Amino acid sequence: MKKGFIKILVFLVVFSFLVYSPLPAQKKAQKVNLKDFSAYVERTMKEWKVPGLAIAIVKDGKVIFAEGFGFRDVKKGLKVTPQTLFAIGSSSKAFTATTMGILVDEGKLDWDKPVSEYLPTFKLKDLFASERMSPRDLVCHRSGLPRHDSIWYGAQANRKELFNRIQYLEPSRDFRTYFQYQNLMFMTAGYLVGQIAGTTWEDFTQKHIFEPLGMNNSNFSVEDSKKAADFALPYLEKEDKAMEIPFRNIDNVGPAGSINSNVTDMVNWVLLQLNKGKCGEKQIISEATLKQLHTPQMVMQDSMFPGFEKFTELHYTSYGLGWFIDSYKGHLLIHHAGGIDGFTALVSFMPRDNLGMVALSNLNGNPLPYFVAFNAYDRLLGLEQTPWNKRVRELLNKTKEQAKKTEKEKDKDRKLNTKPSHPLEGYVGDYEHPGYGVISIKKEGDNLKAAYNAISAPLTHYHYDIFKLRDEMFERTMKVTFFMDLKGNIHKLAAQLEPSVDDIIFTRMPEKKMQERSFLEKFVGEYDLQGITVTIFLKGENALFASVPGQGEVELVPYKGTEFNLKNLSGFSIEFIMDETGVVTEAKVTQPNGAFTAKKK
Repeated sequence: MKKGFIKILVFLVVFSFLVYSPLPAQKKAQKVNLKDFSAYVERTMKEWKVPGLAIAIVKDGKVIFAEGFGFRDVKKGLKVTPQTLFAIGSSSKAFTATTMGILVDEGKLDWDKPVSEYLPTFKLKDLFASERMSPRDLVCHRSGLPRHDSIWYGAQANRKELFNRIQYLEPSRDFRTYFQYQNLMFMTAGYLVGQIAGTTWEDFTQKHIFEPLGMNNSNFSVEDSKKAADFALPYLEKEDKAMEIPFRNIDNVGPAGSINSNVTDMVNWVLLQLNKGKCGEKQIISEATLKQLHTPQMVMQDSMFPGFEKFTELHYTSYGLGWFIDSYKGHLLIHHAGGIDGFTALVSFMPRDNLGMVALSNLNGNPLPYFVAFNAYDRLLGLEQTPWNKRVRELLNKTKEQAKKTEKEKDKDRKLNTKPSHPLEGYVGDYEHPGYGVISIKKEGDNLKAAYNAISAPLTHYHYDIFKLRDEMFERTMKVTFFMDLKGNIHKLAAQLEPSVDDIIFTRMPEKKMQERSFLEKFVGEYDLQGITVTIFLKGENALFASVPGQGEVELVPYKGTEFNLKNLSGFSIEFIMDETGVVTEAKVTQPNGAFTAKKK
């Protein structure tokens, strides 16, 4: 999870650097020492403007460190404790994969049978992927789909509605050929768990993981966190300061990242991984199934950003089932970070060294959890401490400089002194995509404004019928292009909502009244078209149809005002004409060979 695009970029840059680099020659081992670790954490927090952080470390089955740093609420001066709740974001994904593993152990799920055997309505745009997609595929990022996060982030659509929309999303790679991080497939995996178990993913996780592990403070929604006695507020760095921001509710994609927890609870989760699926004497998940989760399933072919290959501490990154898998200075490292508005987390462990660590912070997209984890591992393994802080700061400074150069060049093709083809009122309306939902364009003063899920931003004219949208929430700029139909009306727009595929096309929706029965009933009746009777009638609640003797019936699709297009018949339309009292008197029938008037009988 994520959000605040520059901050997300920073996090992804750091994350990519951390998971894609080759192995160095080992340096001379040093004595294990945690005595000044807390001082290191505090210094690093200040440098990265992180308000609050909680850390817990386990070694050889015991918690050897659990401490809170900084503030969970800066304004009130409330300090972080080991009990402070943070959003763990995508670190939730391993929980979802584990719930699937528990169902495998119970004989209710097979990793490699088609998902459609369990969810008959499961469908992707790629028909081959629809038929062959397995539960294993859902949780190792090889569906062929890019992120498409805009369809759920800030959306009102519930989980089932999002599940039904997936079929309309464009893939950017072939099925099972390329690693592409994907939240919607994990959402689908959680939905699958709920459907098989006859409950919800949340209830199943609560019963089969939280309760047995004693994770009594953990929950599945920030709405629940806000009711707790000890929870962290979310922050975003802006103008070199940590600024409090609103909580982001992501319940609709919960299995991909909605868990909230504290380090006291999360160390029990780490111990489960290190103890081969056991909590005390209870086997929560079988050792064999847990091994599947911890085993590479999908190779990550290359770095998402150039330049990271020179960092040599990690290499051979792959993805298991809900976990990233690396070699850190020759030591097996299994981990998963998580980020959602105002929070960044990391859960990691070294199974062969019997070490594990949880780091939870309340600043959007910051790299600190990885820094403190690697510093702790260096100390506990007796290795030389790598200066991650300095390295990444230098790297990010270069990235920012490059971004400035790119910013100057990006408008080089802009055509100056052009105008929109229509008055601004001509662009106003609601536009719909079957997967992405509805984007609304309104006129405010002398400008247009777009509203889509969590985005609400002005549209400024760029050139011709292309406008520029600045999304402050994601700190990104995108282009919105409008298109005319054959009648000269604006009828579609294309928005750059997913950079890995072509622009998303939204089709203009008719006015809402054109789908209301009370409005449509006015047009019902018989019309005389040059001696031929055309009958207009309603089907169901709000579907208007036309019928001609010997030619069958055809649906009338709302277009504009009182005009309807004939479904699947290009160039055919009917416009109903009303007198000054609002009574329909005739219909203007347009077809490719001309326009004709039909009087209402």
